[in-house]
Amino acid sequence: MFPERVLSGMRPTGSLHLGHYHGVLKNWVKLQSEFPCLFFVADWHALTTHYETPDVIEKNVWDMVIDWLAAGVDPSQATLFIQSRVPEHAELHLLLSMSTPLGWLERVPTYKDQQEKLSDKDLSTYGFLGYPLLQSADILIYRASQVPVGEDQVPHIEMTREVARRFNHLYGREVGFEEKALEAAKKLGNKRMKLYLELRDRYQEQGDDEALMQAQAMLGDWQGISLGDRERLFGYLEGGRKIILAEPKALLTEASKMPGLDGQKMSKSYNNTIALREDDATVTQKIRRMPTDPSRVRRTDAGDPARCPVWQLHEVYSDENLKDWASAGCKSASIGCLDCKQPIIDAVIRELTPMRERAQQYIDDPALVKNVISDGCERAREFAQETMRDVREAMGLNYS
Repeated sequence: MFPERVLSGMRPTGSLHLGHYHGVLKNWVKLQSEFPCLFFVADWHALTTHYETPDVIEKNVWDMVIDWLAAGVDPSQATLFIQSRVPEHAELHLLLSMSTPLGWLERVPTYKDQQEKLSDKDLSTYGFLGYPLLQSADILIYRASQVPVGEDQVPHIEMTREVARRFNHLYGREVGFEEKALEAAKKLGNKRMKLYLELRDRYQEQGDDEALMQAQAMLGDWQGISLGDRERLFGYLEGGRKIILAEPKALLTEASKMPGLDGQKMSKSYNNTIALREDDATVTQKIRRMPTDPSRVRRTDAGDPARCPVWQLHEVYSDENLKDWASAGCKSASIGCLDCKQPIIDAVIRELTPMRERAQQYIDDPALVKNVISDGCERAREFAQETMRDVREAMGLNYS
């Protein structure tokens, strides 16, 4: 019904590290060549937990966007923008809040998890309670078909689907809808209209899901009708309502396997990260200082890779031959820990070098990155305004 579109966002946390690259950005770079993608800086979301310290957000925004570009996110393939520069997000959030049950917000698993993790902050605010709905508005405003998320974020997508379904149920009641849908069906031509109505009957009378999918595919491929007529025909297929907001699907992504320098998850809070723009000397120093298997007190002591944080980096960066060499050398004490670390140092530097080079042009000329975002915000607003026109019309807010 609506074009394929992928949406994803990040809170502005400042400069990014290899955990962000392996967990999110590599996937973004892949997706941008497969789908129309929109990637946004979730600065309003940052305020839900950092409303007392807004002064850090602006610098974090620009540092993070430079790292996106350094990692290979391409503004000629994807739309990059800042959430607060597209005020339609806030308008849709407000309008959705009128009909979203309070219990839906309170049951989102990350609501209580975040309150426990950030117990030093006062999160008993309307903004924090409502952030899952703002997240839904972020997705629905672009009628995104797919949202790349980890397993823990799937409940957010399910809630977004429920919000869209409820909105369509409440406001998809177009006066004279059936007559308009049948008029739209005539624009398919006699043969396609007959097939469309047969498939609709099979789905509604017999619950034939294959008939529904066949009809949806036919409508998706047919270019001879307007977007409004297409919406009516999709809605008529499933029961007689106009579909205004699209239900997105979760595009499951693998959890980042990037360990930190101490073997824990790579995280700024653990002070165990390698930043995407780290220089070679710092990378070398950080990896050389990594803890190893505590049983290898002396160079001649045999070790166990399973107890060594460096081995976890071999799992990310090394091929089977190199892993076999490192494992055998550790267990037999035929190589030292610095020998084992050197291939990791080389691999990380190879990965980061092109990122530093791409970032440098934006560091030297900050206007470049601001222009990328300005262009992206303009494109994003066009999509958002189109959705809001339909939403306002459906809710009776298009006064003339």
